[in-house]
Amino acid sequence: RGEVACRIIKTARKLGVRTVAIYSDADRNSRHVKMADEAYWVGPAESAASYLNIEKIVDICLQSGAQQAVHPGWGFLSERAEFAERLKQSGITFIGPPSSAIISMGSKSESKRIMIEAGVPCVPGYHGSNQDPQFLKEEARKIGYPVLVKAIKGGGGKGMKIVYQESEFESQLESSKREGEQSFGDGTVLIEKYLLSPRHVEVQVFGDTYGNYVHLNERDCSVQRRHQKIIEEAPAPGLSPQLRNELGKKAVDAAKAVEYVGAGTVEFILSADGNFYYMEMNTRLQVEHPITEMITGQDLVHWQLEVASGNPLPLKQHQIPCLGHAFEARIYAENPRRGFLPDTGLLIHLRPPQENEFVRVETGVESGDEISIFYDPMIAKLVVHSLDGRNSALKLLNQKLHEYQLVGPSTNIEFLKALSSHPAFIAGEVETGFIEKHYEQLFPPLPEVLSQEDLISTAVCNALEEITLRESWRLNGTNQSPWDTLHGWRLGGGPASRKYSYKAALHDNSGSTSSTSSVIVKLLSHDASRSISEFEIQLLNSEQPENIIKAQAGLIDYKTTLISSSYHVFLSYNGKRTNFTLVKPRLAGPGRLKQNLFKLDSATELEIPSSSWLKDPAEGSDNSKLDGKIIRALMPSKVIKILAKEGDSVKSGDGLVVLEAMKTEVLIRAPNEGKVEEIKVQVGGMVNEGQVVAIMS
Repeated sequence: RGEVACRIIKTARKLGVRTVAIYSDADRNSRHVKMADEAYWVGPAESAASYLNIEKIVDICLQSGAQQAVHPGWGFLSERAEFAERLKQSGITFIGPPSSAIISMGSKSESKRIMIEAGVPCVPGYHGSNQDPQFLKEEARKIGYPVLVKAIKGGGGKGMKIVYQESEFESQLESSKREGEQSFGDGTVLIEKYLLSPRHVEVQVFGDTYGNYVHLNERDCSVQRRHQKIIEEAPAPGLSPQLRNELGKKAVDAAKAVEYVGAGTVEFILSADGNFYYMEMNTRLQVEHPITEMITGQDLVHWQLEVASGNPLPLKQHQIPCLGHAFEARIYAENPRRGFLPDTGLLIHLRPPQENEFVRVETGVESGDEISIFYDPMIAKLVVHSLDGRNSALKLLNQKLHEYQLVGPSTNIEFLKALSSHPAFIAGEVETGFIEKHYEQLFPPLPEVLSQEDLISTAVCNALEEITLRESWRLNGTNQSPWDTLHGWRLGGGPASRKYSYKAALHDNSGSTSSTSSVIVKLLSHDASRSISEFEIQLLNSEQPENIIKAQAGLIDYKTTLISSSYHVFLSYNGKRTNFTLVKPRLAGPGRLKQNLFKLDSATELEIPSSSWLKDPAEGSDNSKLDGKIIRALMPSKVIKILAKEGDSVKSGDGLVVLEAMKTEVLIRAPNEGKVEEIKVQVGGMVNEGQVVAIMS
């Protein structure tokens, strides 16, 4: 499903290979369904009954005639040995390694044993079968804190917990086991020493059925949140030629040890002293494979299809180049300022950067699609490449991030801009703790007031929108007296004024700033033939002596859909001309109207105060008296576990309820000391964003 299905279909089309997609209820109108030659319904939105339903997928293969091969993409069944084996029994080729390799590498404990025998260095830890909590706790004590608790079949940060002190061990162990069971069907864990300030470096490997093995250089995936990659680059910065060669050699040794076939990735932890240790092997194509494609000039999906067809690897090791530098930034529906919590919602406006040979946008969604709670919240991958090295590629990445326009759920785009322009990142000083180390610089205080330029731009665009609407009504005769309906403008008479008031919406989705900025826009003239208007703008909240500005503005173009309208506008004042895009206001909650302003160097979300639009009908109800005592869900979620009972006395930070959304557990804690008056949810139930979970006294 999603972005990886679209990626595979692109290569299949080039090769003349027909494709059959599967889709759940939630994906009925998805992009991958539209791109495929055929598509079949696989089940309801829940993954367990659809994308993880092996028998249903095999039935669709036989029913559709897609009996030649199945590409598992990533996630879901891509690393399930039983799926590969079931396809083999049905005479269907699994585009991936043999089930024996999946089994060996899928178990982190078994893979460590194999790697040690193959001479691949491993992190100290316990990889045995004894899963007694007290035994594991004792092993953790022997290894020495901090330790990493990992589900043996985990991946993508799921089932992975860092434990810094013994008092946290049992709760983190339980959470790791639960995530492993729910996401991968196996709650078995291993314990490893957690290395401080390490780098995450991985090597792309390929093998064929003729005993040929190659690596296609390495990638650095060190900058992560929630143990999940967020930005990747190839090659890894700052490695000596000797270290780079040794990483590639050990990665190939790892592939040979399990007689690997197809695309795989060997992941290493690189310590501050230059030593590296085997971490795990992913027996599938990686999310970040495009940066390897960029620096080698190869299509890795094409390689997969060639190997699965019984052909040898397209290139020998000495034929594989490393050309320039590439970055991949993952665009997620999430809120970085709220602990990178996943978000959901409709993609109201989506305008990614223009693609070319150095810029790729890998995505499975379009404007109008919904990011739901059922699947991973990744919206797209922005991939850039430069032949002139890392600095040039990084500048290109930052430029394209500034061109990315998205309105809908919260995203990490602003965070990625800050990350890619941070001096330490520019210098290549990457590590897995990068975000925590540079948190204050990556998350500066939010502005309390709107900038003068943003305020003027938004007000002028809102005025142009209203003028355009009135002009349309006048020409079409759809309203005999629009001036009575929308008072303020008198296009046929003397100058008219309109007052606009705005608040800056906070990026953490917690509301808006308390201060309101207001302007009065006076229409001086309007040339309908050229779509140009002259305005006089008075800044009511300005502390500057020159608070009256004359400006000229006009619509360059505008686009209207069922869910949004976007206006591309030019604005000239004080000797400067700028172009910008404003996405038409949309309802963002009771009594709130938001609009988004996109300029070359910034993106701003503004909120119109409720007093000038709607009044929240729920305002002033009994619940409003309980501020600070009501605990609400931060996002649509499923209730996994209830930790507190009604009547319990709790301290600040104590766990109350465990929720799960997008395969990630979220612990709802008591905000202060008190007594649990009421638990409003049940295990297994669904909750919406903002829904009351518990009430405290």
